[in-house]
Amino acid sequence: MKGLVYGGPGSRSWTEIPDPGIQDPRDAVIRVDAVTICGTDLHILGGDVPEVAAGRVLGHEAVGTVVETGAGVAGLVEGDRVLASCISACGICRYCREGVYGQCRGGGGWILGHLVDGVQSEYARIPFADLSTYKLPERVSDESAVLLADILPTSYEVGVLNGRVRPGDTVVIVGAGPIGLAAVITARLFSPAHIVVIDKAESRLQAAKMFGADTTVLAGADDPLAAVQALTGGLGADVVMEAVGTPQTFELCTTLVRPGGRVANIGVHGKPAALHLEDLWIRDVTITTGLVDTYSTPKLLDMLVAGQLDLGHMVTHRFALDGFAEAYDVFADPVRTGALKVVLSR
Repeated sequence: MKGLVYGGPGSRSWTEIPDPGIQDPRDAVIRVDAVTICGTDLHILGGDVPEVAAGRVLGHEAVGTVVETGAGVAGLVEGDRVLASCISACGICRYCREGVYGQCRGGGGWILGHLVDGVQSEYARIPFADLSTYKLPERVSDESAVLLADILPTSYEVGVLNGRVRPGDTVVIVGAGPIGLAAVITARLFSPAHIVVIDKAESRLQAAKMFGADTTVLAGADDPLAAVQALTGGLGADVVMEAVGTPQTFELCTTLVRPGGRVANIGVHGKPAALHLEDLWIRDVTITTGLVDTYSTPKLLDMLVAGQLDLGHMVTHRFALDGFAEAYDVFADPVRTGALKVVLSR
């Protein structure tokens, strides 16, 4: 079969790789029916995640059909259509027992496309399959379901819930990529008074308005601080979410938050960012970080089925499963292409 193989920083190729097989009784093998590219994959290619070794198959977001299960898998059978979560959970360690699956110490956590081969391939092995997949109703499309593998639960848990968004809040989201847009969608569930989105791509700011932002700021042309202060009477935002992963955007977030406010970092960082405690210590600012646990995936899936999450405009580009070369180029250059989420399907 073929898969998208990481060859080191800046290097990737769609090439022949061995077929996956059952390595542990709790494994399943899926035929990959739909898969997408994450901003984290771009960080890996940029050298920001050095734990990813050359030769690794990338990807951690897929919908597929079960073709084989290990003897220890009780909840799946051949032919089941499933969402493969970006987080794998052993279910036994202390963190899994507390629902903090992202910090699993039993061989799980974020391992797909990171520490083990991922899902940007024709077939994929899914560890801890009982706890790391979700059966999908027929009415949910592959395109919508694959957005629940990572970006929706990540934005909801690490951004909205960690940031404690409340009714009437002013929420600022720095970065209008898929994660930032998913933060707009899920922040709206809590009825904030204002959602402000900052990005350097006009096409993504237009998408943010479509998903529910009421104010947008074009980075490099407009002054984010002036825009937020004008909206809040000089106070600053109640919640600021960092959804890019650069030192500059993190430091910007800390200037936009009000005294007593919250900064929720969602972005993947590969370089140090300055933490200006000389300014922040006296302002009662709370800063949170986090890796998604995906405990919210079943609830988000229920909301999707009920029509409470409108994801119809998130996917902007579609490719065949062997179109990774073009798909990566399109996704990596949103200013030129207007790309939000790209999906590759059989």
